[in-house]
Amino acid sequence: MTDLHTLTVAAARAALAAGTLSSYELTEALLARIQAVEPRVRAFITLTGEQALAEARAADATRRPDSGPLHGIPLAIKDVICTNGVRTTCGSAILETFVPPYDATVVSRLKAAGAISLGKLNCDEFAMGSSTETSAFHITRNPWDLERVPGGSSGGSAAAVAALMAPASLGTDTGGSIRQPAALCGVSGLKPTYGRVSRFGLVAYGSSLDQIGPFARTVEDLALLMQVIAGHDPRDGTSAPVPVADYCAALSGEVRGLRIGVPGEYFVEGMEPGVEQATREAIAVLRAQGAEVVELSLPHTRYALPAYYIIAPAEASANLARFDGVRYGPREPGESMWDEIELTRGRRFGPEVRRRIMLGTYALSAGYYDAYYKRAQQVRTLIKRDFDAAFAHVDVIAAPTSPTVAFKVGEKLDNPIAMYLSDVCTLPINLAGVPSLVVPCGFSQGLPVGLQLIGRPFDEATLLRVGDAYQRLTDWHTRYPAL
Repeated sequence: MTDLHTLTVAAARAALAAGTLSSYELTEALLARIQAVEPRVRAFITLTGEQALAEARAADATRRPDSGPLHGIPLAIKDVICTNGVRTTCGSAILETFVPPYDATVVSRLKAAGAISLGKLNCDEFAMGSSTETSAFHITRNPWDLERVPGGSSGGSAAAVAALMAPASLGTDTGGSIRQPAALCGVSGLKPTYGRVSRFGLVAYGSSLDQIGPFARTVEDLALLMQVIAGHDPRDGTSAPVPVADYCAALSGEVRGLRIGVPGEYFVEGMEPGVEQATREAIAVLRAQGAEVVELSLPHTRYALPAYYIIAPAEASANLARFDGVRYGPREPGESMWDEIELTRGRRFGPEVRRRIMLGTYALSAGYYDAYYKRAQQVRTLIKRDFDAAFAHVDVIAAPTSPTVAFKVGEKLDNPIAMYLSDVCTLPINLAGVPSLVVPCGFSQGLPVGLQLIGRPFDEATLLRVGDAYQRLTDWHTRYPAL
């Protein structure tokens, strides 16, 4: 059999079911791969190797014909998702010792399906960033070029899959944090519709924007994971009671007759020519297979970035008020309770988190709420209406994911505006709450480029269908970095 660490979820699943591979062998191979490349990539915060091997032994001993769809498959989890008995740091010094007493719903569903956890993956602190450089623990490197970032905030989740340390992983997406690192690392990633996947057990950044979603090397694998984690959860008040489609059955390989819209606003000024070329060539592949490609306009796109950077920090300001050293994580000593809270937050939150808390607190303060937060929410409504109008005429929207390929470590860290602009093509989707899929579609300057496909609310099935059809016609998703 081929090198076990290169197996996709679907291939590993078939081999396990056929009895030609054991979960223990697969887990051992992935841990050996992690040992070989993790010192250079640094995708993990917490590695649970011994636990994973024990779970693999148990999976082999309990395998039956009706075992769960991910029985014995090792995966990894972004470190903003709660895991019972395994620390969850959110990439922050303020939670470096926090061990949740429960699993997030997505983790419970993965376990019920038989999946094994390899550990927790690095991310920007509290998922605030576009490069995985704001983690309090270490910087994750892009497996295609170790001098470059993997994107963010789910950089560890994307890098682990790209470096073949895990066949799939979970990440979160508040403004592009699944799609942008998927594009920059040359893997596939899906941001589901807001409300499609439970947020129970996710440490919140922007509660009206956050969504959990999967990374993998193929769209087929994304469909397998989505079949497990999607669906209503009564413990999450934002979870939508909408039936879940059969995502795997939707992968017909056929796009003939679908209408694909291409918004001019997403080909922004300053976009690298190689990124635009790869994106347009990918759209041409779909056209050649019988999809109808039409130009369209999403006129309020240019207001998405300023609206997002009012709404998301405002929600972060409220959500992060709970981290004060009293209930979670370590506490800095002080002369009084208020001193301790001030010292703990001041010393243990990183500069980007402090920046966003201050921005959000200002936007919500008396005298400024109507001028900033309320107006940003009104702009959000206009952006959502743009998508509603577009989807009255097209089935899917195709666009670039990031205006550039992966940039160098440190290149934008001291320039917040330049860093925020990295997400200019992904932010509108979160504001509108619609689903979006990224698949590798080529290279520019020797680095991966991702095609972004945007769909109607709760129509992940069509996105997966189009993405899978594209991957049947191309081989970009089969290419691996030479680590």
